[in-house]
Amino acid sequence: MIINRGDQRCISAWRRALGRSLLLPALWVLLAGPAAGRAAPVAFEPGERLTYVLKWEMVPVGEAVLEVLPMKSIGGEAVFHFVLTAKSYPVIDPFFKVRDRVEAFADSGMTRSLLFKKDQHEGRTRRMVVVSFDWDRREARFANFDKQREPIPVADGTFDPLAAFYFSRLFDLETHRLIERPVTDGKRCVIGKLRVIKREKIIANSRVYDTFLVMPEMTHIRGVFEKSREADIKLWVSADHRRIPIRIESRVALGRFVGELVSDSAAATAGAVSLSKLQRAGRP
Repeated sequence: MIINRGDQRCISAWRRALGRSLLLPALWVLLAGPAAGRAAPVAFEPGERLTYVLKWEMVPVGEAVLEVLPMKSIGGEAVFHFVLTAKSYPVIDPFFKVRDRVEAFADSGMTRSLLFKKDQHEGRTRRMVVVSFDWDRREARFANFDKQREPIPVADGTFDPLAAFYFSRLFDLETHRLIERPVTDGKRCVIGKLRVIKREKIIANSRVYDTFLVMPEMTHIRGVFEKSREADIKLWVSADHRRIPIRIESRVALGRFVGELVSDSAAATAGAVSLSKLQRAGRP
């Protein structure tokens, strides 16, 4: 495969963005859930696997997968086990290789996080992060390669960035227009705020989805977003009971980053309609 100058510029932008951990800070604030109220039926369960293609501008650069693994046990307590993996495509690897794995463990009632792990391999950057939670003391402690920081205080019901994403899927976006929840990465604990903007249909991977467009406040998102005055993040989630992310888009000074759903192992969402069927029916 031949890479031209335009592709090289996109790859360079991808390198800088991932070097500042673009994906998880977006999930951190963008996907923090509300403080009260539960929705039924259950939005997710073990066995769910969502796959996304990642693009910088129009160039496919990698893949991300969100999974709900079988329930685990921590301290004799049954817990949810969530995993996010992200990797660059082989053609991108010589320029900036990405192999990330993030794990989150939350109690079976989805009221708080119990453990968070991140194995980060992005270019020359390597991190082995563990955030442990001591709920008797209401503290979270961050460690990287066993080098520990001092614990920080956390509010009741605090989630790590990945568990917060799954927690947010439990709520009806038709009735929760402003969503808030404490979220921590082990270094600080903030209140993530998410606004439901509107309901609209979008096309992703040749399918039409009924979705809600939601956007987070950018106050607490650091890294590449801090340097862009007009930076924003948009997320379209399915307007059914599962509320899965269909498309995520961010704009910064370096360009546009897009993640789009290409595979859902649990089944097609109730809000998805084949684009070809709509075209045959004579509808746009």
